[in-house]
Amino acid sequence: MNLLEVQNVEKSFRGLRAVSDVSFEVEANSIVALIGPNGAGKTTLFNLIAGALAPDNGTISFDGQPIAGLRPDQICARGIGRTFQIVKPFAGLSVLDNVTVGALQRNANVITARAVAEDILIKLGLAAKCDQPAASLTLPDRKRLEVARALATGPKLLLLDEVMAGLRPTECDEVVAILRALKQRDGMTILLIEHVMRAVMALADRVIVLHHGEIIGEGTPAEVVRQPAVVASYLGETSEP
Repeated sequence: MNLLEVQNVEKSFRGLRAVSDVSFEVEANSIVALIGPNGAGKTTLFNLIAGALAPDNGTISFDGQPIAGLRPDQICARGIGRTFQIVKPFAGLSVLDNVTVGALQRNANVITARAVAEDILIKLGLAAKCDQPAASLTLPDRKRLEVARALATGPKLLLLDEVMAGLRPTECDEVVAILRALKQRDGMTILLIEHVMRAVMALADRVIVLHHGEIIGEGTPAEVVRQPAVVASYLGETSEP
């Protein structure tokens, strides 16, 4: 069953086509990676799905219902959570309070929301730092906190925007293990933008490759890395492991 369906979606900015006739599906309980060079249109596509932008053309359906043009808060309420490439937690709040704010999306009672947040911090390996101010966290922990805040909204689909950027290989492997557990244990569906190919190869069930706003390749990780157009436009020029 497809949880997300994107059909013929387009978005332009002052005549520049950022996303051009893009169509793809994301099956429930799968991990799909969206890769491509900088400027390929990946984050614009995320913004279209999450409601930060409305498409010029095309349709976006989530869980069988159209969502294109809805506000971000409405799409979050439907069950799509997202992270941002530049993490910006509430610096003055504790780690636990940051996640509790997200949990209030589906839990009006603060005590219940805090309990949900505590459980998520255990899953993300941040329970020992729950009372620390978010501003004191290292980059790897801030990345985990960003994922925790998105999970706290109770999503069916998690959009992850470069959550492994800037991490060391061992730190990337830890995040890969967390995301794999979210899929296998919690049934989470994940669509992620990622440049770290070791993570893509280890995690993704399917890979979609964007270049100049268009899909130039799609398939399993093993299939995609052998496609000539993908190698020429992206893999041949990246230095990521």
